[in-house]
Amino acid sequence: MNKTIRRASVFALLLVFALLVRATWVQFYDGRALADDKDNRRKAIETYSQPLGNIVVGGSAVTGSAQTTGGDLKYKRTYKKGELYAAVTGYSSQVYGATQLEGVYQDLLDGTDSRLKNPLDTITGKRAAPGDVITTIDPDVQKAAYDALGGKKGAAVAIDPATGRILAVVSTPSYDPGVLSTGDRSAWKRLTDDPDKPMTNRALRQPLPPGSTFKLVVAAAALEDGLYSSVDVRTDSPDPYHLPGTTRELSNENPSAPCENATIRTALQYSCNNVFAKMAVDLGQDKVRAMAERFGFDDRSQDVPVRAYTSVYPKDMDKAQTALTGIGQFDVTATPLQMAMVSAAIAHGGELVSPHMVSRTTDGDGDVLENLDDHPGSKRIVSSSTAAQLRSAMRTVVERGTGTNARLSGVTVGGKTGTAQHGENNSKVPYAWFTSYGTSDSTGKQVAVAVVVEQSDAARSEVSGNGLAAPVAKAVMRAALKN
Repeated sequence: MNKTIRRASVFALLLVFALLVRATWVQFYDGRALADDKDNRRKAIETYSQPLGNIVVGGSAVTGSAQTTGGDLKYKRTYKKGELYAAVTGYSSQVYGATQLEGVYQDLLDGTDSRLKNPLDTITGKRAAPGDVITTIDPDVQKAAYDALGGKKGAAVAIDPATGRILAVVSTPSYDPGVLSTGDRSAWKRLTDDPDKPMTNRALRQPLPPGSTFKLVVAAAALEDGLYSSVDVRTDSPDPYHLPGTTRELSNENPSAPCENATIRTALQYSCNNVFAKMAVDLGQDKVRAMAERFGFDDRSQDVPVRAYTSVYPKDMDKAQTALTGIGQFDVTATPLQMAMVSAAIAHGGELVSPHMVSRTTDGDGDVLENLDDHPGSKRIVSSSTAAQLRSAMRTVVERGTGTNARLSGVTVGGKTGTAQHGENNSKVPYAWFTSYGTSDSTGKQVAVAVVVEQSDAARSEVSGNGLAAPVAKAVMRAALKN
């Protein structure tokens, strides 16, 4: 073989080798990427070629699958009481993807989760029977929260403090996920263009200024730090309080309230701004932030298992700004989930059990794949003594303070109201908050509830945590503790 032919042969072999490498790359790497691409129609065809698994509430499926009458997708997702459970289920759409539990457990629900396959399925590539998601949501509690919020724009979360089970996640206004199942573009446009943002999960994913409900965190920091030894020790709190380094004086909503040098109990009862603003400055921003983070603020991986947006306690502030954080203003933000966690930890003796809204997942035969109720995890936030003092002070708020609308016969209720400024120079309608716990006098069963009302038909002068949010929390507690 002459030199020219030998070189040509080697070159040809290299070309064949390069072609084989490229073909392998396309098949095993680019092919997988193309298969997983959200715009790949074949993926949607495969997903909806059989009924999906279900999301279960209170023993009954709130999702389903129905055969389509045309097109290349055999099934579509359906929802029972879609608006009631939208903040829990999210949507599964042939065009717009999946959100909330539908998105988190998409592989389980469509049968592609590797845990569902038996050895033969793995070899043949056969799609397994889909699994189900069993939630912790109590249908009566969910409905009570949804009905109580009514036409208001807001949200509510209820947690069992002893187990961390989330009993209700409600966001209003809501929407019917079923209208998005087949990718109806007019429905998508209507929902996404709606200024009230019905597809926003306000309970988990819209942090807002928590107002005076944050005073519970500041009080916890003061007691744990030893700044004050008891909720009944008088504080050093001039009224009004002069914000350090400014000409501004911070006054109280009720000018006749006994807020000067008030105890923590009295300051919570009357929601005294001067007390908690000065307390935050006396503690310093680092100590307040440390306590907030123990409750869950600034946690960027808060999964329930839907990823909740981060509640924030700000950094690098001057003393005046630190003072404003003491009353839940400046750049402090919190979700209803976060404020329910604060009340849950206080109710449970200072220990926070990790909140979760999925009890277990099962395969197509109903066998448990994962039980999230078994070991939810917990951590101590404050001492049992501090928690007991805060519970006592919160009871005073409800019994004879700013939260009387949450009183409930047969239930010991503790709470904290909040009215947070909204808009530049408080130009918009304030947010109304209420965070609370309830303990059944007969059974000892507990529930922690947080409610925010962003907007209602109430006059601005009538907007308050007690007037708008506390009645919602009361209805939720009644449903959770009825037995």
